[in-house]
Amino acid sequence: MAHISDLIAVDIDEYLTSHQYKSLLRFITCGSVDDGKSTLIGRLLYESHMVFEDHLAQLAVDSAKVGTQGTDLDFALLLDGLTAEREQGITIDVAYRFFSTEKRKFIVADTPGHEQYTRNMVTGASTADVAVVMIDARKGVLTQTRRHSYLASLLGISRVVVAVNKMDLVDWSHHTYQAIVNEYSAFAARIGIDSVTFVPVSALRGDNIVEHSEKSPWYDGPTLMTYLETVPVDDASSADGAFRMPVQWVNRPNLDFRGFSGRIVGGSIRPGDTIRVLPSGTTSTVERIVTMDGDLDIGISGQSVTITLVDEIDASRGDLICAADAPAEVADQFEAHVVWMHDDEMLPGRPYLMKIGTRTVGVTIANPKYRVDVNSLEHLAANTLGLNEIGVCNLSVDRAIPFDPYPSAAQLGHAGQGRRVGNRDTGSFVIIDKITQTTVGAGMLHFALRRSHNIHWQDVKVDKAARSEQSRHQPGVVWFTGLSGSGKSTIANVVESKLHALGVRTYLLDGDNVRHGLNRDLGFTDADRVENIRRIAEVSALMVDAGLIVLVSFISPFRSERDLARGRVEPREFIEVHVDTPIEVAEQRDPKGLYAKARAGELANFTGIDSPYEAPESPEIRIDTTEVSAEEAADRIIEALRASGRL
Repeated sequence: MAHISDLIAVDIDEYLTSHQYKSLLRFITCGSVDDGKSTLIGRLLYESHMVFEDHLAQLAVDSAKVGTQGTDLDFALLLDGLTAEREQGITIDVAYRFFSTEKRKFIVADTPGHEQYTRNMVTGASTADVAVVMIDARKGVLTQTRRHSYLASLLGISRVVVAVNKMDLVDWSHHTYQAIVNEYSAFAARIGIDSVTFVPVSALRGDNIVEHSEKSPWYDGPTLMTYLETVPVDDASSADGAFRMPVQWVNRPNLDFRGFSGRIVGGSIRPGDTIRVLPSGTTSTVERIVTMDGDLDIGISGQSVTITLVDEIDASRGDLICAADAPAEVADQFEAHVVWMHDDEMLPGRPYLMKIGTRTVGVTIANPKYRVDVNSLEHLAANTLGLNEIGVCNLSVDRAIPFDPYPSAAQLGHAGQGRRVGNRDTGSFVIIDKITQTTVGAGMLHFALRRSHNIHWQDVKVDKAARSEQSRHQPGVVWFTGLSGSGKSTIANVVESKLHALGVRTYLLDGDNVRHGLNRDLGFTDADRVENIRRIAEVSALMVDAGLIVLVSFISPFRSERDLARGRVEPREFIEVHVDTPIEVAEQRDPKGLYAKARAGELANFTGIDSPYEAPESPEIRIDTTEVSAEEAADRIIEALRASGRL
């Protein structure tokens, strides 16, 4: 059911046609907790006749049972569908709703106000054209109001309407309203939001939602619905920008057809246009634009199509098809805004996954350049980012990828002045934990680092193969991992002695020894442990390139970092040895007295006591030192080196 229209009874076909071609506005409601976001959307649904009679009847029952408005209807219950939401009277998940009026169609995302659910707000804002920022007239502009507004600006939402809600609870005070207008306007100007409209409302009572309220004779601006129906939607970064289409699928139903399917996220395309496929740079000409309803003369932003080309070129999922005369950039290092969305803090140097468009690549994040204080907008020094924190970081991906800079609200606001803006789809990304596959962050790319274009591999005449031939053995890494006191260094020493006697060129990297020099600046926090192993992984890879067999004896407690080390060399060049000694045995040995200090609280972040150890899931070799001697363990490792072709 939508709004009531006379055309429904007179000419249903004409009504459906007019409805089909209405413009669509996507908007979010955001702000602090209990500002009335869900109530506002419930009221909009009610006023646009989007609530069926049976839903209204159920709403009356729910309002009496779990509502917060006494005998009145609690419109928030139309949105708060989770049991936990209804019990607590808050929004937790993002709720999407569709409604329409005579003038426009709408998709609204009701985002949670609690700080711990800020990540859900980012999800809702990522596709929005307008942000409705709710402010409780009694409380004014709060920290979460600023945080959501700042995120909206970062995510390229250039138009904001501030609904100053619960005006009935402050007796429709013009002074209170104006104070909020002045404070928020000053903040919006600092974050680059130029287009801000203010509306005093009572979402519960419906004042200034659809009709002007007699209770605010001093207000002569639009009602909230009027604003939403008339605000222009002209995203220059997509509809009027350069053509972009990430390849989602290579469509080949038979031998006579081969096309590239995806959603157009920028610009338009016609048969005969020249395109460029990135990152390869191959060019071709569009032959057809195919859809289920037949071929198109033009494909525009927002449409899902299949493009066939004149030439047979190599393109696959994750590639980006661009306009040949305005291609995206290609790079492997970037500066970006990062919004951290997980309880566990970001670990600089740890390998994560980054999903940008339809492509997933490996990524490492450097220490933040700064963290943003959302209240003062100050740039604060930071070594990492915690839950809901926002910072600017450098990123490095494991292969060159095509991208466009993500346009900020300020850039979109000036798009009509001839300034080229980026693209929200090809400039945004999410960060995924490699082990748990959990989304832990999101971000917006600013630009490619200059060094990503200016630094190239130098060709050398003497390579790894030549060095290996001279050594008369193949290089490799034997990575010993286990708890402190497990016997890693003891076994590694025996292995090196035996290899040396065989004439094998080796080097032993021991955790304690390396901390006297290369890693002397690192402590024992999770972030420092990640950087510790990252450096050693790089050193090990260089030594393998030099033709050595490298023995690495480090606790290396995290699987992600051990996987990083494995990925730095060829698959057959890495042997993981888990020295699996029970912690009780390791603590009894305690050759350095470290367990005693950790138990006494004198040594923080000690692996196995107050810092986790993630045991290998499938190591090449597992050694229990309570069952075998160091000599026997060394013989097993040397035999494994022979089996892998290292010796």
